Parts: sequence; C-alpha cells; structure tokens
Amino acid sequence: MDPTVIQYERSDGAAAISRDSGKTLFYGFALLLLALSGPAARGQSAAPPNTLLKTIAANGSLFERELGRYTYRQTFHFFELDQRGGPRGDYLEVRDVTFDPAGERTEAFVKGPIDRLRNMRLTEEDFRDIRDMQPFVLTEDTLWLYDTRYEGEEPVQGRNCYVYRVSPRQLLEGQRLLDGRIWVDPEVLQVVQAAGQPQPQHYHTKDANLFPRFMTVYEPIDGKFWFPVRTEAQDTLAFPSGLQRVRYEIDYADYKRFSADTSITFEPSEGGETPQP
Repeated sequence: MDPTVIQYERSDGAAAISRDSGKTLFYGFALLLLALSGPAARGQSAAPPNTLLKTIAANGSLFERELGRYTYRQTFHFFELDQRGGPRGDYLEVRDVTFDPAGERTEAFVKGPIDRLRNMRLTEEDFRDIRDMQPFVLTEDTLWLYDTRYEGEEPVQGRNCYVYRVSPRQLLEGQRLLDGRIWVDPEVLQVVQAAGQPQPQHYHTKDANLFPRFMTVYEPIDGKFWFPVRTEAQDTLAFPSGLQRVRYEIDYADYKRFSADTSITFEPSEGGETPQP
C-alpha cells in the first residue's frame, strides 16, 4: 500500500458481510488467529525426519508446474472496514487465468476492476502477493530461503497433518516471503493449509506499505494435487495515519486442465482492461 493511503488486504464480499451479521466474520477470524497461534494445543508426536521437507518441496515443485497447466477463475474482494467492522470501501475484480490461442498463459477480466476504496490504494506488491504468495507452497527453489521447525500434528479437514513453522532466513531486496505456518498431509506430503503474513512490511516516517495475515485452504482437484480454493484475511494494520481494519477473500474456482485440444472461450468483461500476467 501507498503513502497518504492506508494499505489493504483482500476481503469478503459486501453482501456476505452484511448478510452474516458479523457471526461468520468472527468465526473466520477466530480460525485465523488459532492457525497463527503457537503450538501449545498441537499433538506432540515424534518429529518426522528432516529429509521429509525435501520431499514436500519436491511435491510443491511438481504442483507448481501442474497448476501452470490449468485454467481457473479467481475472484478477489478486498474491504476497508470501519471501527465496528462494517465495510467502508471495497475493491473487486474477477479474472479468468487461461491461455491464448498460441498456448501462452494470460489473464482476462470478467468483472471489474471496481475500485471504491476510500482510505487505501492497492500496490504492485499487493497484486504480486495475490499471484505468488497466497497460493503458498514450499518448492525446491524456495525451501533454502526458509528456516523451518516441526511443531507437532493438528487436524485439518479431518486429516491429522504435520505443522511446520516457516520463517525467512533473510530478506533480500525484491523478495517476498512468508512468515507463518504450513499444514502438510502426511500421506500425500502436500500443503493443505497455509497461514501467515507476507514479508517484508514497509514502514516509513510518513507512510507505510503493510500486508495483513492470511490463511489459504487447499483441496484435491485432480485426484493427485491439492489446489488452493480459498484465501481469507482479516487484520488491523498500524499505519502512521492510524489503525485501519481490513478484510479480503480470494476464491479459486472452475479448475480445468489445458491441452492443445482445449477450446478457450472469453466472456465479455463487465468493465476494465485485460490485466497483464
């Protein structure tokens, strides 16, 4: 986020916020706080071998390549909230991540972007996090960037999962890394849930570019890999101009594997231009 404005993070739709009367918001935020809390309540089973992380990272690299072969729809809705948690302004966009006739990866707006934010402005780093950080997995290329610590086991979606604390070893200029936790299914050795906060946060004397804590949930899509299906965030960001509550959601839907025989149909946009991948 930018000078003079308060930073954002994605959030839930306005209709959902008003319809749920705050109960769903509280429940979702409680889950996020629990995910980001310490390991006190987690099972203290014997730690898996350290070499397991290399297998998890290798599977992450395979997943990353496989995701690059899929088309899907991404809906991003971000809200700046008032002191009572009600929506004050919002940003909405719906993109189809797909392929052009030459088979090159591309994106097209289906709806928006609709920018009704009042106190904040989204920055390039925000959109970079949406693209690269929120669907987080450890890969062979990124594993060495993190300090990792096993914290026990915890049930996720009815599965007892390994919990790993991940934090950046160091932050070099231009890097965006996660400070948080991942939950790994012990059978398939893939990330099924990730939570934390993107780093670095940028603090300056008169402005700041801050990023909220988030949680991403994954589900098996093709019978082999777990794909991101939903990201949620709710946080209070401390800008020099004051505290700002924010909330956002990202939904990933309509996964389809692309092949040379796949026919791509572009829907007309409801406003905005075609985004650059």
